Parts: sequence; C-alpha cells; structure tokens
Amino acid sequence: MPVVARLALLLGISLFAPHALAGAPVSETGELQGAPWRIDVPDNWNGELIMLAHGFEPVGTPRPSAWPANEATPALLGAGYAVAQSGYRTQGWAVADAIADTERLRQHFIAGHPDTRRTWILGYSMGGAIAVASLERQSRHYDGGVALCGATLPGDTLAGDLLTTLVAFDYFFPKAEGLPMDGLASPAAAALPQMQLHQGIAAALQTQPETAQRLATRMEVTPEELAGVISLHALVFHDMATRYGGMPVGNQDTVYAGFGDDAAFNAGVKRYPADPAVSARFADELALTGALKRPLVIQFNHRDPTIVPRMQGVYPQLAAKAGATPLPTVLPAAGEGHCGFSDEQTVAALKVLANKAEETPAP
Repeated sequence: MPVVARLALLLGISLFAPHALAGAPVSETGELQGAPWRIDVPDNWNGELIMLAHGFEPVGTPRPSAWPANEATPALLGAGYAVAQSGYRTQGWAVADAIADTERLRQHFIAGHPDTRRTWILGYSMGGAIAVASLERQSRHYDGGVALCGATLPGDTLAGDLLTTLVAFDYFFPKAEGLPMDGLASPAAAALPQMQLHQGIAAALQTQPETAQRLATRMEVTPEELAGVISLHALVFHDMATRYGGMPVGNQDTVYAGFGDDAAFNAGVKRYPADPAVSARFADELALTGALKRPLVIQFNHRDPTIVPRMQGVYPQLAAKAGATPLPTVLPAAGEGHCGFSDEQTVAALKVLANKAEETPAP
C-alpha cells in the first residue's frame, strides 16, 4: 500500500483519487498540454456539464495510461449530467495548473458539444479551491459551483496554517528522534520519506501525551488523528515550497495564541522569513477574494480532520466582506471524515445549486 494511502487510512480520510468506472461507456480520454483528461456523457444527457476537480494527488503517485473516473462520476451520470475531469498536468498542490487545465478541458468539451445548456464546476478537497477560484476568475463560463470538503482558503492563508502546525510541533517536541534536527519546517524534512516522517512524529507524540493533547485541541483534531494530520501538513507545505522554489509564507511577525503559555510559545517558537518573490507569486496565483458573481454551494463533513472548523469559515467571511452577489450557500455538514459524502448528498448539493441559479439574475 502506498505511503500516502496508509496515512489516509490513519486519518480516516479519502483523498478523492480517481477510480475505475465499471459498466459505463467512456466517451473520450486524452491529453491536453500534458494534462490527462476524461469525458463521460450519459445516454440521457440533460444538456448540462459538470467540470469535476479532484483533490490532492501526491507527487510521484503512479498514473494510469487513461485517466479514470472519480468515484462520484456514476452518480452524476445517473442524474443526467455530462462529466469532464482533468488529471492536471502536475501532481501535488497543483491549484494554479489545475485552474488552467480545467478551463482548457471545458473549452474542448464545448467545442464538441456546442448545445451545452449549463456548465457547473464541482470540486472536492483541493478541488474545492480550484472550483472557487475558477468561479471567481472565469464567472462567464459557469452557471455556478459546488465545493465539497473543500480547502477554500487563499493559498497564503492555508500555507500559514500549515506552517503553524510544523513550528508548533518543533516547539513542543524539539530534536525528536528520527526527525530532522532543524525541525519539520526545514528543507531537510522535505527529503525524508513520508512514512518515516509520520513514524517519527507519532513516536515523539507518545513521549508527552498531555502536550500532544494540548496540540491536538489547538489543531481541532483528536490525539489519534494528530500524527497523521501533522505529517500531511508537512507533505503539503513542502510540496508548496518545492513547487514555488522557496518559503511561500513566513512567521516572523505572527503572534500565536491557543498553545497554553502563549508568551513562552511566541518567545521560543522558531521563526522563518518568507522569500519575497516566492511569496508574492504564491499569493497571486492562489488568491481567493470572495468576489463571487455566480452561486456557490459549500458543504463540509462532520469530524473532518483535514478541513477543520477554523478553515471552514474563511471563505464565507471573505465573500461577505467582498459583497459577493450572491453570497455562498453553506449547507449543514453531512457525512463523516474527509470527503465522506454519499452519492445522494453530492447530487443533492447540485440540486441546491441549480435552484440558487434559477433565483439569481445573470450578471
């Protein structure tokens, strides 16, 4: 079993990787500028297209020769939608590439199906950020979008949250056995095999159960989920740093709270400067402003250790501040864990979106 799959099991989450689609015809698969893609059109097509944005795929994950279907695809086809999904040209935190790859695939679909009546974008996990960014930047191409279990935070906000995790672990568990001497936020941690990283974190947490509990409470996860969450945060943060060529965010001016003795924590936590050029490009490419012009439906899961409550309110607050028209609709939490939605819940969220679109005048 791949390392990241084992971590997903430890967390009780699904990273929403693609799955083989049994028993349904495949309309097309191919590649556009290095991005594999797939299009499925059901016999009872309702004239509406869903651009489906998948979640985080760790760098190095083997890819099949033809891009397979996301596990939500059969339910969407059964509801009458056509589904187009890009595998993105790069792996990892590929939000910027994915936005462009998804748009390229949308254009390809529309060229072959000019009678398409409406187009929606649906994103899971990291795909939620892709969906929201696409709605903000390419509103004329979409009638609305759904973000399920979505990482709907501006890139610099998310990276800052991940960095907080790493420096907090380093503060409470310095020089942990089997981990880099310079800490989890150091470049040395990026070179460590992911399972070795996870095992070192888990072993360190067991040496101080009360401290681990305090850290878990601050991170809004259970102690049992803590090692998996920290190692996942390290994986994503270092992928971002590698992709952009330096530290995308820093913490030199950050004032931390919620770690017990916050004065001691702020005095003793390791500080990192951001690379100015990297930081500017990172913030620009992964920006979310809240300035919506199309309806957006957001839904999270119960007890999701990956997208925790402090993250869930960020985008609705941005949209309210930006005066979004309409404001996003946040549905009550459903399902368990990360992206633990049933087929019925996914289709129901799309129906809510369609109703919102009917009520919303075109901009």
